[in-house]
Amino acid sequence: MKTVLRIENMTFGFTKEKLLFNQFSLQLKQGEIKAIVGKSGVGKSTLFELILGHLTPIEGTIVAAKTSEVFQDPYSSFHPSYSVRRQIADVASLESLHYYLGELNIERALLEKLPHELSGGQLQRCSILRALLMTPDLLLLDEPTSALDNVVQLDVMKMLLKYLPQMGMLLITHEMDIAAWCADEIIRL
Repeated sequence: MKTVLRIENMTFGFTKEKLLFNQFSLQLKQGEIKAIVGKSGVGKSTLFELILGHLTPIEGTIVAAKTSEVFQDPYSSFHPSYSVRRQIADVASLESLHYYLGELNIERALLEKLPHELSGGQLQRCSILRALLMTPDLLLLDEPTSALDNVVQLDVMKMLLKYLPQMGMLLITHEMDIAAWCADEIIRL
């Protein structure tokens, strides 16, 4: 299996006196899911910002394959003035749209609405839809099921795991039960 994420000896902090990561290394292969767990403020979301290239490490290297992300707060990941469908079409092919709508139990009519017209759970499923339609090699999942009720959480995680053979997944979660259930490795920060 190919490597979709390689972090080698990465050091990062917002100040040199207080490092979030010191010589941190991680490797993720296609077909693997690793969970990142830890208290608020330890750098879980910062790690994703580093992987996406929004932040630059002080030292070390990060090499990531084609990446998409599911953010914890779906309302902050969609522009409020454009339909959900338009925003998905701006970044992804809609070729497999019909298939994923069924997988995620999303009514097609929801895509024509503005983000604020959807519930948090509906918009989070649209966020997952967008990420999958981008056909990533690496899928970053930042608390992807936090806006969903417990039954839907499990269904969505089961659905995401169906696509694991095609990509690697890095999951941030506070839910140790979910991490223990699905992850090949749990990394505590």
